[in-house]
Amino acid sequence: MAERTAEISRKTNETSVSVRVNVDGTGTAKISTGVGFFDHMLDQLSRHSLIDMEIDVKGDLHIDDHHTVEDTGIAIGQAIAKALGDRKGITRYASLDLAMDETMTKAAVDISGRPFLVWNVQFSAPKIGTFDTELVREFFQALAQNAGITLHILNHHGANNHHIAETCFKAVARVLRSATEIDPRQAGRIPSTKGMLA
Repeated sequence: MAERTAEISRKTNETSVSVRVNVDGTGTAKISTGVGFFDHMLDQLSRHSLIDMEIDVKGDLHIDDHHTVEDTGIAIGQAIAKALGDRKGITRYASLDLAMDETMTKAAVDISGRPFLVWNVQFSAPKIGTFDTELVREFFQALAQNAGITLHILNHHGANNHHIAETCFKAVARVLRSATEIDPRQAGRIPSTKGMLA
């Protein structure tokens, strides 16, 4: 099987983003975005998906974190899509309820070629430290659109906003891990009766 790796570089007036992924990795992460909480969440995404990620971002943090977070999501999504190629043999679907202390969040994914995000997560405060909680959704929107995946994220319950955000990243990581895995029973086929994913 060919290596499922990809590199993406994206440069705008707002950010300079470099991403490298290995879908068949061990969850090794080397991440620097300049946003501490975001780095922590991306580390969770890599660790629990087992997708190796090297991410280096220089953004206009003197304005706010928005462009950095969104453009990182765009580049990771593009890198995952590129690494998966024609998506032959993948499991395609996955769903998981993930618990962390008082919080439980569901993530479900279809690696379909049809980007869509359903977001049913609420935070009780606008910030986690200095990080805007609304940027969690912005990240997953950018990721789903650019990876070409249908992604549903539902927070069942939770009191701690850090835990709510973290369960979103961990749950998405786990469903990405399952859905991108090669299914030996597919025998290299595209998992769709259409013969293509899109």
